[in-house]
This record gives sequence, C-alpha cells and structure tokens, in this order.
Amino acid sequence: MQLAIFNGSPRKTKSNSTILIQKFLNGYNNYDHTDIHVHYLADTSKNTEHIEKFIEADTVIIIFPLYTDAMPGQVKYFLETIENIDSSGKSVGFIVQSGFPESHHSIFIERYLQKISKTMGWNYLGTIIKGGVEGIQIMPPSMTQKLFLNFEKLGFYFASTGEFDPAILKKLREPYRMSFIRLLFFRMVIITGLGNFYWNSKLKENNAYNQRFAQPYQS
Repeated sequence: MQLAIFNGSPRKTKSNSTILIQKFLNGYNNYDHTDIHVHYLADTSKNTEHIEKFIEADTVIIIFPLYTDAMPGQVKYFLETIENIDSSGKSVGFIVQSGFPESHHSIFIERYLQKISKTMGWNYLGTIIKGGVEGIQIMPPSMTQKLFLNFEKLGFYFASTGEFDPAILKKLREPYRMSFIRLLFFRMVIITGLGNFYWNSKLKENNAYNQRFAQPYQS
C-alpha cells in the first residue's frame, strides 16, 4: 500500500487533527513500519507537491476539522483541484473531527464526501466521524486515553486490511445526538460560565478578551 495522508486543518502541526493522525500512525506502524509522511494542505506553497503526492498514492486519507458544518477552504480547494485529475480506482477515506459533541453535525459533509468519491470513481473507504475533539489538547490523559487507543486500533486495522474498522467507525461517532441528561448537563455548564473557559483562554491568548462583546457590523 502506498499511503498518502493529507491534514486539512488550518492549524497545521498544532491542530487536533495532527494529534489524532499521530495516534492513527502509531497503530499503523505497529503493523507496517513504512514511514508515512503527512502533508499539510494549509501550507499552500506546496499545492503542486500535494497534487503530485496524491497522484503517486494508491491509498489516501484526508483528515480535517468541521468548521460550523463546513470543511476548511484549503480542503475544498484541494478536492476541487483533484477533480481535474483521472484518479479512478484510488482508495480514499476521510476523517472528520469537530468540537461538537454530537456526530450528527458531520453527517451532511459525509454525504458530500460520498458523492465526490462516487463521481471520481474512487474506492470509498468511508468517513470516520468524531465529535468532542476541540479540548483534547488541554484534557488530562484519563479523558483522552480511550479516544487515542481507538485511533491506534484504527491505524493498526487499516495497515493490516487497507480499510477502516467498521466497529471502531461506529463507536467513534457516538453519540449521534446527545441524551436529555447530557443536554441538561451542558445547559448547566453554560449557565455557570464554565462552558466559556476554553474560549476565554484563547481570547486572552490572542489579546482579544476585552473585545469579546464587540459588534463591529452593528448599524
């Protein structure tokens, strides 16, 4: 298998997508010790190289975050570019992660990925969907252990079969919708202000905390 992996996150190496794909490759390399290079689509200076690597590979995985129910612009650009290339017969799979706790938000982009795979004549390997990923960089190991282990298992299975493990695919997209109890919990977190802890830390990190209520387009 000549595998190429494309990371579509605007954050490049500092992204949650990078963490997940590294765990995937840890599992992959437990079976196949081939050095797999990850290509970052946000590095637009290498667009030509990305296309070349896509052409050379017989198997491709594209991982990216869901941004308000849409894919990042560089991922859309990449897909639109390779539409002009005859790549029928390639095996292509996708990993879509998001901060939304429910996988339901990613279902619609999954349909698009299924459609483009059919149009391009690819062997569609499926779409891994995982929600609740945004905070994994600050979570303690006890909260990420299960997620990371599943991605390592996913990588091992992929290396040995060339496919995504259907059982793990199903497991990762839970919950499809939040239960009433969990929804009530999230509402309480929002009311107490704890739900803004992470985002407030990012605002402060970028010197924008004092502007969080700004309304620049208000007439």
